[in-house]
This record gives sequence, C-alpha cells and structure tokens, in this order.
Amino acid sequence: MTRSDIDGAALEYAAGGGLLNRRMLLASAAAGTAAGLLQPSVARAEADIPEWSKTAGARARGYGMPAAAESAVQRAIIEPWQDVAPAFSLSGTPHHRLRGTITPNGLHYEVHHGGRPDIDPARHQLMIHGLVEQPLQFGLEALERYPMVTAAHFLECAGNSLFNAVMPEPMQAGCDMLHGLVSNTEWTGVPMAVLMEEAGVKPEGKWVVAAGADGPSLARSIPMEKIMSDGMLALYQNGERIRPEQGYPMRLLLPGWEGNMNIKWLTSLWVTEAPVHTKDESGEYTEILADGSSLQFTFAMGVKSFITHPSATMTMNGPGVYEISGLAWSGAGKVAKVEVSADGGESWAEAALAGPVLPQALTRFSLAWHWDGSPLVLMSRATDETGAVQPARTDWKARYHASNFLHYNAIQPWQVTAEGAVQNVYL
Repeated sequence: MTRSDIDGAALEYAAGGGLLNRRMLLASAAAGTAAGLLQPSVARAEADIPEWSKTAGARARGYGMPAAAESAVQRAIIEPWQDVAPAFSLSGTPHHRLRGTITPNGLHYEVHHGGRPDIDPARHQLMIHGLVEQPLQFGLEALERYPMVTAAHFLECAGNSLFNAVMPEPMQAGCDMLHGLVSNTEWTGVPMAVLMEEAGVKPEGKWVVAAGADGPSLARSIPMEKIMSDGMLALYQNGERIRPEQGYPMRLLLPGWEGNMNIKWLTSLWVTEAPVHTKDESGEYTEILADGSSLQFTFAMGVKSFITHPSATMTMNGPGVYEISGLAWSGAGKVAKVEVSADGGESWAEAALAGPVLPQALTRFSLAWHWDGSPLVLMSRATDETGAVQPARTDWKARYHASNFLHYNAIQPWQVTAEGAVQNVYL
C-alpha cells in the first residue's frame, strides 16, 4: 500500500485509481482529521435566520408525504414494447437518489403484463385446490387471523438490466432505467406452509400453479419444495398494506426467485403433479443459450451488484475524497463480499458491507475513494455465500444467445471523465 496526504490528512490506498482502505474515513473521523478529508463548509455565527424558523409550521396530517423539494424522486417509466404490447408497463426504482437498503413503497419497481387492476378487497378470494385433501378459500378477513412472519427480501424482475444485455452500445441513463427493476422491502404475511398444511397436500402434489387476478391471469408453476420452505402470502409491505401495484390485497412472495413468479393479486393456488408450462413460463421467461438451446426453469436470481453513488448521469463535484456506495444481492443467499475497482478491473479492494447482511436481500456496500481528477472506470463485483461470483459482460454474453436479456447479472462499469461526468460503458 502507498500513502499520501491531502491537507495534512494521511491517505492509505487499498487499490489503484484512488481506492482507500475501507476503514479510512472512520479512522480519520476518530482521529479528528475528517475535516481535512471531507472539507465541510465553515459555520458562521452571524448567518441569517431563515423565515421557516420564525413562524409556526404546518399542522399534522393523516398520511405523511415526501418534502416538496424531493418531488423529482420518482420511478422511471420504462415502456420499450409499447407499440407491440400496449398493456405491458414498467417503472424502475431510482436507486441513485436513495440510500440504505429499504425501498419506499411508492418507489418499489413495477412490472404489469396487463395493467394494475382495481380490486375490491371485500370480494377478493384466494383458493387452494387440486391435489389437496380439503380445498380451501380465504378472504382477507380470515387471513388476518393466521400467524404472520416478517422478513426483508429483494424482488428482481428477470428482465432487469435488459438494456445493457441487448443494446450494442451502452445506453446513457440512470440507475432507474438501467437497473431499476429490483427493490427491497420488509414483507409481512402468512407462511405458505401453514395454509398448505391446513389444506392437506397429497403426496403426489409436487408443484403449485399460482395465478393472479389481473386481466392476463399471469400464472407460473412453482415447486412445492419452495412453497413449503420459505414461501409467504404477503399482506403488508414496510408495515402497511401492500400497494395496488405490488398486488393488493395479497401476493405470493418467493424469496430470491425471479419477480414474475411472485404472483401479484394472488387468487389461485392449484396443486399439481408436474409443471403445466403456462404461456408465461414457456414463452416469456425461457432463456436462450448461445447454441440455441433453452433454459426454462432458472428460478433464482444470480449474484449481482452495481455502484449507485456515483453512477451514470451524475457529475462529480471536483477532485477530492468521496464515498463509493452501491447495492449487492443474490437469490442464493447472503452476499459474502463486494470488491470495487477504480481502474477498470486491473486491481480490486474489498468494500465494507453495512449490516445486517440478510439472505435474499439487498446489502449496501461502501468504500472511501480519492479521485484526483483523472479519467477512470469504476466497477463493483459481488460474491455470494455459495462462492458464485458476478461475471464480466463478455462472459455473460458468451453464454447466451444475442436475443436473450433474462437474468442479466454482469458487472456494471461506470466511466468517470476528466470533466467529472459519469457514463455507462461496456468492458
């Protein structure tokens, strides 16, 4: 490691491109030298007192809203197939405008195959039928009497990052457009095992066909093993009733598995001996390999990460010390480590992970960085607890047919120009 200093504050480098030891900022703050690194503005005792500090503010209201100054923090509307599928709609989470790991309910990504239905919760019913001893039907009021569990998990659309997967040249857009079809919230609901055990699944019942109450009746075949291990009938999101765009009044939650299998507006669970090969799983969510063969049942999302701060469409505020921050996750379990490179992958430094690191949940990583104003490329690379490592784009593309955009989890490079502009690039 080499050392240098800025305004008398010693910097300990961990890798090329100005990446600092991940304990650098904390150690500097403890030593009283953080001011030399972060350079806050000088406080002035004679500063003007703003008007809002001289008068009474607004009174209490029934439902809190974001500050008016934050009105631009919204989901990005993504409509790449509007001409051929007018009912299909998407919106992406603006990760570059957020911190932490929990996605606010109003910013959780959306994917609708036939629009968002307006459901009367008093009339909505969930039916469990097929290979069961006793077919059951549940209304919302009945489900409220069952024991509930709470867990934080990500949801990711199988088509997240599709533009980087298929476009020959990198699209210049923010994280909301490029990687916004992943979100992370706290879910509360009834364990699916409780409901299935009450219905009495017959020994030959090895699969469940889940269907939603939307217009297209999106349906997917799900192994019974997953339903019984950690499947949840989600009723609440971040403490309040799930939003209509997230499946109100109830949805299926399958931690770590591709988003479309987590059926929204859930109305039917049909227990069967085998998968039924619905149009949704056979036609829309089948991956095509480079040799033309297909991968149909690839349920879990791969290990993945990307840097959110700084990221494309942002502009650096001159040379100096910054915190690189981003998100990592894996459908296979916990994130084991995240490495960051500031020289296009020539060298890597391990980032700090913000705890608690949870399975099938977004994990925030960070690392101190000294940018000297030179052009460079920032990247992050995640490894999960199974040992799986996030691949380079060239390796991912070599595995799949050129038309495939599903399960794209390649490393995301961000180029920082000498002028401080951050751009999407391919390596």
